[in-house]
Amino acid sequence: MKITSTEFNGLLLLEPNVLGDSRGYFMESFSRKTLAEAGFDFNFVQDNQSRSTKGVARGLHFQNAPHAQTKLVRVLSGSILDVVVDLRKSEPTFGKHFMVELSAENKKQILVPQGFAHGFIVLGEQAEILYKCDEYYVPHAEGGILFTDPALGIPFPVSLDQLILSEKDKKHPHLSVAKFNF
Repeated sequence: MKITSTEFNGLLLLEPNVLGDSRGYFMESFSRKTLAEAGFDFNFVQDNQSRSTKGVARGLHFQNAPHAQTKLVRVLSGSILDVVVDLRKSEPTFGKHFMVELSAENKKQILVPQGFAHGFIVLGEQAEILYKCDEYYVPHAEGGILFTDPALGIPFPVSLDQLILSEKDKKHPHLSVAKFNF
């Protein structure tokens, strides 16, 4: 597995080695040992899976400490624009975003450490996403940032009036007034 660091401390891109032939392909999508050897050891305790249609934007979500989550995100079908925002006030990348296209075709994954808000936008007709978490979902610890907050400077692949957000996600605050403890 190829592990690539980003300009954001702890935010990694993972690209599995894909072995393919006329029958199809095989890949190791996760290896705790491989990540640990690279200096990143997580005990994932929960898998989450979602399916969404074109234009759906989910996020930007996080859980506050002590229930903050590291997430390993990959796409099983379709494609998404995966977006994270650094909420760690002590980091030089605080308030900045990082984006990457994840798809069933490119098989890339993103490891999102604790202290980031995470979300995605579906690019194709639909997408199915699977992500591992190193902490369980705790409702009272959840928070969010408004995906369309202009201060984030996220360039959207569709016009904002075409984004489909849940009522809950539409009510998230702007970064400047959001409550988080990273």
